[in-house]
Order: sequence, then C-alpha cells, then structure tokens
Amino acid sequence: MKAYQEILKGYRKRQRDTVVDAIATGLTFMDELVVDSGLLEETGLMAELTGSVCGALPFAIIAVQEGTKVILGLKPAGNGMQDGAFRMVKTGAALGVGGVVAASAGFWAAIPVTMGVRALFDRYKSKAMTGMRVQNRITRLQELNSQLRQAQEEFSTEEDHVVLEEPEMVAVIPS
Repeated sequence: MKAYQEILKGYRKRQRDTVVDAIATGLTFMDELVVDSGLLEETGLMAELTGSVCGALPFAIIAVQEGTKVILGLKPAGNGMQDGAFRMVKTGAALGVGGVVAASAGFWAAIPVTMGVRALFDRYKSKAMTGMRVQNRITRLQELNSQLRQAQEEFSTEEDHVVLEEPEMVAVIPS
C-alpha cells in the first residue's frame, strides 16, 4: 500500500499535467484569436502551418509526455496508454465545445468554457477513482476478515484435537 507522501506526489504530478494541457489548449485558441483580430494575416504558408501545428499541438504534447513517462519507467505501458487516451479525449472534447462557443460567442468566451469542460472531466475521473479505491479497500477488508475467521477456526479445531497427557504419578517413598 502506498504511503501518504507517495500518494501526494502522484497528485502533484497530475496537477502539472493538467497545467501543461491547459496551456497547450490555450495556445490553440490564442492562434485563432490572433488571426481573428487581424494581428496575423490568414494568408500564406505561415498561416497554414501555424493553424495545423496549433491544432495538433495539445495532442502531440500529451503523446510525448505520456510516452516519456513510459520510457523512463515512471509508469507502466498500460497506464500510460490509458492516461494518454483520457487526456486526449478530454482535450478533444474541450476543444470541440470551445470551438462551438467561439463560433457563437467569440474566442474570449471559449477559453473559460474550454477550461470548464476540462475541469468537469477531471472531476468525473476523480469521483470514479475514489469509488474504485473505496471498493478495493472494502474487498481487501472482506478478504482480511475471512482470513482471520479461518485462522480462528483452525486454532479452535487444533485445540480440540490436542490430548493432554496425564502427568505421571511418581510416588515418593520416605526412607
């Protein structure tokens, strides 16, 4: 079972991933905002490259981060794939909702909505993981209880089978 400090360190690492994902998502919207406000012209090769790069940037960052954690041995491959997939789905959903809000209300409104969608995903995962941890602990306690009862039964049956030997009577004859 993990120590409190190990659990705390794991939560701090997750918070860092959330910040990196939020920054990458924000950069995607800032690219759109700069083009929409007229600071950067939307014609030419540079605009094409920045548009496609900024759209894929959050997903590339997630893939690189999770892959690095797996390669360095900080995370098993299965967990890395699951975490990466969850982060990509979360980012994709946030960008999708943000895109709809940006089209209807403007880019300044899309950024808080995008962050809100990400927060809802994190909240859902946190509650799901808490439920799973509680269920695992209940199962472990039930296993320990059954082991304790089994040990008590074995001890009581061993007591029943032990035959106490009668002490030998030695007669002491005075001389």
